[in-house]
Amino acid sequence: MATIRKEIMIEAKVEHVWDAVRDVGAVHRRLVPDYTVDTQIDGDNRILTFANGAVVRELIVSVDDEARRLAYAVVEGPMPLKHHHASFQVLAESDSHSRLIWITDFLPDERAMDVRARVDRGAEVMKQTIEAEIKNGPSNGA
Repeated sequence: MATIRKEIMIEAKVEHVWDAVRDVGAVHRRLVPDYTVDTQIDGDNRILTFANGAVVRELIVSVDDEARRLAYAVVEGPMPLKHHHASFQVLAESDSHSRLIWITDFLPDERAMDVRARVDRGAEVMKQTIEAEIKNGPSNGA
């Protein structure tokens, strides 16, 4: 099984970063706007619509406020994955900086380049979005 681990340093307090990550219904506003254009909640599932029209259904496995950890699994989507499980964990680096750790496990291993590209792009957009929210205030988008 392939694993991708991405650590993202964010200029924001840990509470703010965790609030954005745990807001599972607002991915398109608080984490990756323009990359995702809509988020819908259906029970324990989150349905993401991407800018290219692709739709992914994710099972929200756990939202752990004490550990500041969110776990989810892609259960439907256009990429042919046999297995996908990922987690975010937010750690304080200082009073004003946080470390967001994103770990993704998936099969088949041959999809590693595609998954890595998505993780790298998503991490870049998350960092920019969270830091912009700190600087400019919350987005008014719905």
